Amino acid sequence: MRTNATRAAERLTHRKRRDRVETPSSGSKQLQLSLAVQSTVVPTDLPKRPTLRRWAAAALERDASVTLRFVGLREARALNRRYRGRDYATNVLTFVYDDGVSLAGDIVLCAPVVAKEARTQRKRLVAHYAHLVIHGMLHLQGYDHERDDDATRMEAREVALLRSLGYADPYAERVSGCG
Repeated sequence: MRTNATRAAERLTHRKRRDRVETPSSGSKQLQLSLAVQSTVVPTDLPKRPTLRRWAAAALERDASVTLRFVGLREARALNRRYRGRDYATNVLTFVYDDGVSLAGDIVLCAPVVAKEARTQRKRLVAHYAHLVIHGMLHLQGYDHERDDDATRMEAREVALLRSLGYADPYAERVSGCG
């Protein structure tokens, strides 16, 4: 007999389903996106799978197999400490496993950090998630923001993609001193 605690624990364990979708591209070849979504947190306020797929596909520049993983503070902090040497939970981490012709990698989103940032920055949670999924997808495809010129290029791409999806410029608040 399953107890309420057992059912709650089952909801918190990895949920994974891989979807393959074809995405429109500028060329004649359709890009292929294989997307898995995992969550180790209660799925309250997390974007739905079709929405996540739409965001990831919008940023896709080549075939990819991607896992989007939603985690809590403990896992985000442990991953950030182990792989980046920073002892705190961060909003998004990107791991590239294969950057050949077909790309493979994980994007890890820390749900509590994302929610707190959205509140602090007075952004809609869904818009902040859209930004971070796109941000992670661009990292998977080689974009970075270590140098100013690379950051400018990556931010411009993010803003254009978010605009095409109906979201505001996530960097606009910086100009006014917020965020």
